[in-house]
Amino acid sequence: MSRALMRISHEITEKNKGVDDVVLVGIRRRGVPISERIRDNIKKIENTELPCGSVDIRFYRDDLTHESEQPVITKADIGADVNDKNVVLVDDVLYTGRTARAAIEAVFTAGRPRSIQFAVLVDRGRQKRSHLASRAHRGPPAGV
Repeated sequence: MSRALMRISHEITEKNKGVDDVVLVGIRRRGVPISERIRDNIKKIENTELPCGSVDIRFYRDDLTHESEQPVITKADIGADVNDKNVVLVDDVLYTGRTARAAIEAVFTAGRPRSIQFAVLVDRGRQKRSHLASRAHRGPPAGV
């Protein structure tokens, strides 16, 4: 996993031609520790502290009514101003793309980023928009 995260960290740095305008946003719960490890890797690579926040997407999901009658909503802690920044959403698995869509909506409530990229460890390949995983480590076959 460390090797995959280091590779993703390098790809984020290369894609954005540095990290001056990059903000990492981990999707709670499993994306947050991954985004923190990517931030630490980028600090080693670029010798720069990168803003790293988190977002709780439960309120933005299209299946909200199935989770609870009165959901507990936590404020998006982006960690930095996202206006005109390259936001990299980080999660562990990309499957159907519903979590990615909800995270994008949450980011837009905080501001208007220049771009939104998505970094995941495993791309399971069932999302309708295949361009979502801009940084992905190899995953299992789509039928698994």
